[in-house]
Order: sequence, then structure tokens, then C-alpha cells
Amino acid sequence: MEALDIARWQFGITTVYHFLMVPLTIGLGLVVATLQTMWVRTGKDEYLRMTKFWGKLFLINFIMGIATGLVQEFQFGMAWSEYSRFVGDVFGAPLALESLLAFFTESVFLGLWIFGWGRLSKKLHLACLWIAVLASVLSAYFILAANSWMQHPVGVEMVDGRPVLNDIWAVLTNNTLLVAFPHQITAALSVAGGFLLGIAWYHLWKRRRDGIDTVNEDGTVNIGERPETGRDKADHSVWIKSLRIGAVVAMVSFAGTAITGDLQGKLMFDQQPMKMAAAEAACHDGTSFSILSVGDVGAKNCDDVKAVIEVPGLLSFLANNDFDTEVKGVNTLIPEYQEAYGTHIPDDPKYGAQAGTEIDYLPVMSVTYWGFRIMIGFGGIAAAAAAFALWITRKGTVPQSKWLMRLAVFGILAPFGANSAGWIFTEMGRQPFVVAPNPSFTGIDQVFMFTAAAVSPGVSRAEMIFSLACFALVYLVLLVVEVRLLFKFTRGGVPSAMPELLSSSGHDGGSSGGMDSAGGDDGSGSDGSDTGGSGGTGAKTKQPDDVLGFAY
Repeated sequence: MEALDIARWQFGITTVYHFLMVPLTIGLGLVVATLQTMWVRTGKDEYLRMTKFWGKLFLINFIMGIATGLVQEFQFGMAWSEYSRFVGDVFGAPLALESLLAFFTESVFLGLWIFGWGRLSKKLHLACLWIAVLASVLSAYFILAANSWMQHPVGVEMVDGRPVLNDIWAVLTNNTLLVAFPHQITAALSVAGGFLLGIAWYHLWKRRRDGIDTVNEDGTVNIGERPETGRDKADHSVWIKSLRIGAVVAMVSFAGTAITGDLQGKLMFDQQPMKMAAAEAACHDGTSFSILSVGDVGAKNCDDVKAVIEVPGLLSFLANNDFDTEVKGVNTLIPEYQEAYGTHIPDDPKYGAQAGTEIDYLPVMSVTYWGFRIMIGFGGIAAAAAAFALWITRKGTVPQSKWLMRLAVFGILAPFGANSAGWIFTEMGRQPFVVAPNPSFTGIDQVFMFTAAAVSPGVSRAEMIFSLACFALVYLVLLVVEVRLLFKFTRGGVPSAMPELLSSSGHDGGSSGGMDSAGGDDGSGSDGSDTGGSGGTGAKTKQPDDVLGFAY
């Protein structure tokens, strides 16, 4: 492989790994803020417990997101300097807004929330969390503004071969952005919903396995207690409400993702027709949507790709909201791209080993075709599982089946898979462009950049292999750390975030020891320690001191 190929692998590995943290942080942050709002409004102890438990997992993921996100900054300067020069004038404004406005606000107010338990009033403490969470959403907006410009360049003029920003509002109101943003937020909520559902199912199952909860003859739950372990009636309420809230969030967010995804698909048919044609394995012009196609979907031409199962008219509906308009296929689009942008990479030293080679305008169809279907399939599976969970827990608990519990836990991965597959499809489907051209095919004053021109010219193959190995090793260590932390605090249940529940004093079966669930200073522990998601004990609260913000 050339340096370009290794650089693409490196960027793909590090970015996809980092992107695992992003949707969970955004979605879980919104859920935790809502749970704390319910506690402030109702004073119910289970909402406080839910806030602190899910807040603990939110912070672990948040901090790991910072560590993995910082690597992206080094990637641009080290491996993609030509790309950085090309987009720098455009990206400067939205990324500055992300860093100075959203990033800074998020970091400051999340710090106040972490260390504000028992020190700030309830409402002020809650406001800090909402500001931090909404700032993370705003941060995502600015980052998606930059990414959407790569998909559909607007608001610039070409000066000496480089795009120069002349309309920041066009960039911030790019129609690609206005659809991609709600699509990503709803997708993030689907991850949070599945996360709540799977973990809550495990704890309800464990209560049944340990004989704490039993089932009456009519199937309703008989809630038991073991206060010495922190598993009282309020503990049951934490898990059943978490499960059902997670299921509702997963179902509603899937509907939102489907609606915004349909709008996004229609834009792609207009703005990046080759990407969507490859995603549908639409080799020839037509109206039918492929449910299943077979053949060499990774070939440079798709003459041997055959649709085995297809739905007539559906492709036209996805593209144009009708059932009879023919949509251009790969074999029609390739000559149009060649006429507009050339048949060969320019014979210029900046293209390195790619200079003078034939341009392959067809993305890797095995990635686009199956990535598109994995995204939709995993999203649908998660929504169906959520509907099943709502029905099966209508009487207050989960079945004793160990296999159902395992399916629920592994089901957490489904929305993660849908998010990752969608992201990979979006980015790899844009090839061979790192900045995709607008689809007029005029070739005049078009803003685009071939990926072959984006890589740093001074970086050698050996240097890229070394950096890839280093990043992969560091990320492997971080993965082990995060998984161990999440497993540790997940298995520990609510007491892992509120160790005061294990105190032998103050238990009354419905409230936590030493807690003022109806009032007081945010229900901090009786010793005044910070137990709210930041670690549970004085020693643990030092864990998130280096909260610098969240890089997407």
C-alpha cells in the first residue's frame, strides 16, 4: 500500500473508534439531564438514583471521547496537510465557533455539574447540566457544518485554486447540514435508548435470579428487598423505569432517524448521485430498489451485479417522491463524471504515486451497498427490540431467561453498529473525492478535491505505518480501559455511583441512606461528598479533573 492508502486506513480506524463515543455522549447526556429534571420537579428518589448512575457512565464515556478526539487534530496536520490547506479558510470559522463557544461552554458547565453536588442549589445545578449538554449538541452542529461542506460546498469563491469563505451563513445553513444534524441527533438518542434498555434488563434479570423479585400467578411482579446491598424497592423502580424510558427513546428516535434519513437520501440523490447509485447497486437506470443484489459488488463496473429481490418504484420514491421517475445508474453516471472531471488524475507531483492514474469514480460498492443496509437493518432491529421490551415488561419485570438477557445486553451494540455503518457509508461513498463537487457537471469553478491530493506530500509510507501502529496500540489500551470501567460500574449498579446506599444506617426501604430526596442541597451524601457521577468517593472525584471539552 502507498502512503495514501495507509493514511486513509489510519484516519478511518481512529475516526470510527472516536465516533463510538460521540452518539452515546450526546444521547445519554440528554437523557441524564431529563432524569435530573424529573428529580428536581418530583423529588422522587428513583430519579436521583437514575441521574447519578447513568451520569457516572455518561462521564466515563465523555472523558474517553476527549482522549480519542484529540488524536483527530494531529491527523490533519501530520497526514492530511494538503487537505488542511485547501479547506482551512472555510473550516476556520465553524471550528473556531465549536472550540471557543460550544467546547468551552460544555467543559466549564460540565465541571460545575460534576463538582456542584451539594454545593449548588438544585435548580442551578440542573441548569449547569443542561447548558453543558446543549453545548455538546451545538458542538455537533458546528462539526457537522464542516463535514456537510465537504459533502456539498457552499458559501465560497475560488481564489488561486483554493476556496475562500465569503458567506459564513451559507455554510451554517447548508441544506445538507440542516438534514444531517437532526439525523445525527436522533441516531444518538437511539444509542442512548438501547444503552438504557440493555443495562436495565440485566439488572432486573439479576434481581430475579437472586430471588429478590418474584412473579405472581397473574404474571405481575412481587418486588422484594435486600437493603444491605442497596437493592430495595427504589432500586427496582430505577431499572424498570430506565428500561421503559430507554425503549420509548429508542422507538421514537428510530422514527426520527427514518424520517430525516429519507430527507438525507433525497439530497444525496441530487448532490452525490454516484454515492446513492452505489448504495443501491443501481448499475442501470431504473425505478426499483434492491433488497438483495448478488455479484461482484466491488468491481469497477457492475455489469454482472444482478438484483435478486427488488421493490418496483421504491428507488424513485426515495429519490423524487414519485414511483415512475427513472434514477440514473452507475453506468450512466460514470461517463458524466469523466466528462466533467477527467478520466485520469492530473500528472502533477502533488498527487504522488497517483499522478496520471485512471480515476475510479465508483466507490467500493461492497461498502456502500451493505453499509447502507446494515445502518437501516440494525436501526430497525433496535426499534423492534424496544417495542418487544415494552410489551414483555408491562407487568413490572423481565423474564428469567438468561438468553433473553444476553440478547438484550448484546442488543446495545445494534444502534452503535447502525451509527458506525452510516458514518462509514457517508464518508467512503464520497470517494474518490475528499471534498465532493456539486452535481452540475459543468466543471467550471467547481469546488472539489481528490483524496489523492489531500495527503501530506512529505509523509513516507514507513512513517504512516509507524503512526498507524502507535495509534492502534494507544486506542487498544483506551478501549480496554473504557470497557473495564463501564463493566465495573454497570455491574455494580446504583451503589457504584452512590456508595452511601450500602451504609447500614438510614435505610427505610424507599429512600437512600443519608439522602434528602425531597430537598436539601441536591441530595448529596450525608458526609457532603461528591457522589454525583464523578466517582462516588473523594478519591474518585479527581478522575475527571482534566475536562477540556469534547472534540467530535
